[in-house]
Amino acid sequence: MDQVRDVEEEARAAASQAKSTQELRDLELKFLGKSGKLTLLSREISTIAPEMRPAFGQAVNEAKLRVQEAFSSQQESLLNAELEVKFESERIDVTMPGRQIRVGKMHVLYSAMLRVKQILSGLGFQYRESPDVEEFKFNFDYLNYPPDHPAMDDQDTFYIDSEHLMRTQSTALQGHVFSDTAPPLRVFTIGRCYRNEAVDRTHGHTFYQVDAFMIDEGVSMAHLRGTLGAFARELFGEQIATRFRPDFFPFVEPGVDFAISTPNFQNGNWLELGGAGLIHPKILENFGMDSKKYSGFAFGLGIERIPMLRYGIDDLRYFYENDRRFLEAFA
Repeated sequence: MDQVRDVEEEARAAASQAKSTQELRDLELKFLGKSGKLTLLSREISTIAPEMRPAFGQAVNEAKLRVQEAFSSQQESLLNAELEVKFESERIDVTMPGRQIRVGKMHVLYSAMLRVKQILSGLGFQYRESPDVEEFKFNFDYLNYPPDHPAMDDQDTFYIDSEHLMRTQSTALQGHVFSDTAPPLRVFTIGRCYRNEAVDRTHGHTFYQVDAFMIDEGVSMAHLRGTLGAFARELFGEQIATRFRPDFFPFVEPGVDFAISTPNFQNGNWLELGGAGLIHPKILENFGMDSKKYSGFAFGLGIERIPMLRYGIDDLRYFYENDRRFLEAFA
């Protein structure tokens, strides 16, 4: 019996001196665990005289209950103390100013793309996606580019293999649409284009382009001029003036460059937005369309030029350098 009493006193003293809940847990295992001191005493019943066993067993069980109660009481006390320390360390001073939540802003180029989509959709054009990695035939052959024509020099790009390349112009969508859609049609796309260019303030190896085309009976340059005029006025305001000048592109005949002028930009000087023209009859015929019945126009414009003209941005590289000062200025 003395042995039981000694172990009980040792356990209760140890519990009262524990400084943390973890330490208390370790002590509880030491005395009440499967291999604890009080547990081992229970297993010694078979080694004592039979007449002493009931009293010994009762003493061990009662000691276990008292020790467990001591541990539970100390557990509650230590836990409350630890929670107070934790709450104090996590206390928030509600009188201090809050932290401003940082949120993302729309990129100026993406904003321009959304506006272009809105305008062209309002003019009756349907948006279509097109692949960045394009087949050579869609990027050149179907657009009336002869293999050795000088126009190919301006379309140097990055080749994946002999048949696939990074598209140089979003006009490559035409072949995909003409292959599965019969006229009449109005379609446009917006996407990245890639060319092997030396990067400077007005040139980049990667840029965005919007390309739109329309095919129907009796489509003429008047329809093209009217469409581009409406497009420009929606983008830059009613005071805009537009200009066509002859230019060459293999996939249109005749071809023009499209420029705008307004007192709000560059002192009213003419600024080119892109190229346009009537789709070459040979292209229509290659896709089984009767060029005597159907005609169409196409135009391609650089997306970067739209915010450059609108905001007076003079360096193309600003759009891709991830300078937060620039991005936040046009958010």
